[in-house]
Parts: sequence; C-alpha cells; structure tokens
Amino acid sequence: MAKDISYTQGQERFRYRAAAVIIEEEALCVISSPSEDYFYSVGGAVRFGETSEEAVRREVFEETGQRYEIEKLAFVHENLFSNSTGILKGLECHEICFYYLMKPHGKQFDYQHNQEQVYWIPLTDLENYKVFPKEITHILKHLQIGIQHIISKKESGTEIGHSLEFDFVVPPPHS
Repeated sequence: MAKDISYTQGQERFRYRAAAVIIEEEALCVISSPSEDYFYSVGGAVRFGETSEEAVRREVFEETGQRYEIEKLAFVHENLFSNSTGILKGLECHEICFYYLMKPHGKQFDYQHNQEQVYWIPLTDLENYKVFPKEITHILKHLQIGIQHIISKKESGTEIGHSLEFDFVVPPPHS
C-alpha cells in the first residue's frame, strides 16, 4: 500500500490532503473526534501515486461509508499553523488541501469511523460552530464563482496572514 504524502521532521509537519464539501438537505457534513474541540471536513492525506480526486473519493468512503461523485474542484487551501492541543500539539504544520464539491445524494446519513463521527451542521448555523477551515461560510457562498484559493498563516494560534482569491471560470459557449 502506498504511503501518505505527509512527513514530520523534528517539530515541522507537512501534509498533502484532499477533502470533500458534502451538502445534503441544506447541511454540511463534517467530522470530529474525541481528541479535538472542533469540526473538520471529510478527507485525509493523498497517498503517493494517487491523484487528489482518487484520494477524496477513497477518504469519503472510508469516513462516511458512502460513495460520492465529484462535482468540481471548489478551492485550494494553503494552511500554515501551529497547534497547542490534540495530536498536532507542538508542531508547526504546513498543509496543502484540495477541496472538492461532491454531488449530493439527497439525504443525510450517520456514520462512525474509528474515533471519528459524522455530524451535519445546518448551513444557517455554521457561524455558531468551530469548523475548519474557518473561512467555510464565506467559501460556501461563492462555490459557483470558480476555484477559490485560500491562504491561512498562523503562529501560536494568532493569525498573521490571510487571503482569499478567486479564479473565475468562464463556461464554454452553448452549442
């Protein structure tokens, strides 16, 4: 089996990740685990020799028990942060993640994978939850514009840089 494209050297950690944006019945599918106090997207590390699209489909099935199809690449997130809690405590992290909007099935589901549990947060309540990436509310409002590029840079929990960019995609002419 191919290894995850992730490494830790001393106190520095790099990870190449693929994640899903799954929306069913006006709610966002997220994951949480007992060791964390926040919610995060369904997804995980891309394996060596695997495309980000293959990785997101695999991760979605592993973490939800559901097979979803990709609708489109929604955004790319460059995330540089340090963590003071959980499994990443004490590490300086650099993560690049491709987020894919998945085609809806039309229904919500419940699932637990190892320690991780699936949750559904109503889109109208997202701002009341600690969800990462924290820009998710803004991102979801602009899904149809094009591919978004998000850069987040934090040191010791303090945000020192942040930007949102859009690559506008012009649809092909109708024939």
